[in-house]
This record gives sequence, C-alpha cells and structure tokens, in this order.
Amino acid sequence: MEWLNETLVREFVFLGFSSLAGLQQLLFAIFLLVYLFTLGTNAVIISTIVLDRALHTPMYFFLAVLSCFETCYTFIIVPKMLVDLLVQKKTISFLGCAIQMFSFLFLGCSHSFLLAAMGYDRYVAICDPLRYTVLMGYGMCLGLVAAACACGFTVSLVTTSLVFHLPFHSSNQLHHFFCDISPVLKLASHHSRLSQLVIFMLGVFALIIPLLLILVSYIRIISAILKIPSSVGRYKAFSTCASHLIVVTVHYGCASFIYLRPKSNYSSSQDALISVSYTILTPLFNPMIYSLRNKEFKSALRRAMVQTSYPVN
Repeated sequence: MEWLNETLVREFVFLGFSSLAGLQQLLFAIFLLVYLFTLGTNAVIISTIVLDRALHTPMYFFLAVLSCFETCYTFIIVPKMLVDLLVQKKTISFLGCAIQMFSFLFLGCSHSFLLAAMGYDRYVAICDPLRYTVLMGYGMCLGLVAAACACGFTVSLVTTSLVFHLPFHSSNQLHHFFCDISPVLKLASHHSRLSQLVIFMLGVFALIIPLLLILVSYIRIISAILKIPSSVGRYKAFSTCASHLIVVTVHYGCASFIYLRPKSNYSSSQDALISVSYTILTPLFNPMIYSLRNKEFKSALRRAMVQTSYPVN
C-alpha cells in the first residue's frame, strides 16, 4: 500500500492560468519579452562586472552573484510556464515537480541569505571604512556566498524531502503554475502537524533570520549616518544603501506573504498573482534598481561598450 501511495500520482497538472484561457497567447508574448529582457539585463550586468576592473569590489561581486541567482531562478520556472501557456496538457512529472521545488527553494533561500551578506557589506563600508578592504577581502566574500548557498541547500533539501515523502493518491490538479510548497501540500492525502510545523520553521529560518541580520546592520548604519555632520555626506552614505533596501523590501514582502501566513488564509488565486511578481517582475526590476541607476556602473558599462565597439589592437 505504501508503494501504491508513492507511485499512484505520477504527474501533476498545472491549473494556474486555466481561468485565463482566452489570454494565454497574450500572456505568453508578454512573459517571453519580460523573460528575454531579464536574461539580457542580467547578462550585461555580469559581463560588465567581470570585464571592468573598477567594479572588482565586494559590493559588485555580490551583485554579480545576485544576478546569477536571478537568472537561474527564472530559468527554473519561466521556460516551463511559457511552454504550458501554449499547450493543452500542462503537466509535470512527480520527480520533475520535486526537482523544481528543490531548485527554486535553494535559489530563493540562498537569495535571502545573500541579501543579509550584502547588508553586512554596507555596514562595514559605512561604519568601518578604514578596515573595509581587510574585513571584506576576497576570501570573506566567497565565504559569505558559500554560507548563503549552504543554508539555502539545507532548507530546500529538508523541505522538499518532507513534502514529497507525503502520500499523494487523490487529486493531481495543482492550482498554480509551478511546484510551490502550499499548492503541493494541499494535494497530499494527509500530512501531520509536525511536518507542517517543521516546514513553517524552515521558512522562518530562511526569511526571518536574514531579515533580522539586515535590520541589525541597518540600525548601526543609520546610527553612523546620523553622526555625519554634512547633509551631503549623509545623502551619499544613504544612497549606497537605498537600492539594497528596495530589493529587501520587495523580496521579503512577497516571500513573507506566501510562506509565513496561516494556512487558513491560503488563496490559490492570490498566491499565483504574487508568485508572478516575484518570479517574473522582481528579477526584472532588481538589476535595474541595483545597477542601471548606479552612476559608477553606468560609467563602467559605457567603457565596456566602447572597448567592444573599438577594440584596442
């Protein structure tokens, strides 16, 4: 019977856009353009940071890693979603669903901890500028990224294992456009309060802990900024943090709404709408917020374009 429960549901059917049948071709065109623009923007950011030595600093190193995370995150979800918008049978295998959930949780959780690392970088830059190059050396930056990935891997592995060890032998209709935790859990035949609690606590660990670290960093940053005598100096110091704060607000706002609210408040239509924002729109806006409004980056981009157009023999 245990073998039957584990193998009866061999695939899931996505119903995320079933209520918009007449608009699916239009949605395909819009999402495809946004996806291609997102890929292009992130590719420009990564290549510019790699090619321009002036951007070989911890802040831009973290930005390049963030762009890689954004690119991989959208690659896991958006191409499959685009295909499903054009076909009648919108299915994914049981194993494919587990792999998709693990991958997006890994990247999403790593993204949260990377934002905490970026907050620490801004704290050191503003509160201890004389020792910035020592404290934020290449080894420290690599260590922070590795720690973020290790935390993301642990959370995603435990969560995915808990979800897909549950029995699925009833409906296989997933009211979403990818394998997110709540829609998949709704299809499980039964799940204990312990598994729900563990999954919720992992969500708290992946969201609240990094957010608290960011808050501690910014409490100290604000305290240091207020001690700067000139208003111009205060503005310059705060402007280096503004982009990070915007990205943090959007990321944690969407993620907390999805993963940290009571199960009784679950709404598949609301979740699908919010999920579109953080799987398609947020990866589009984050690079623009961080880089394309940054004077230093725009100067480096112009230099890279000149070197590409007029290479030195």
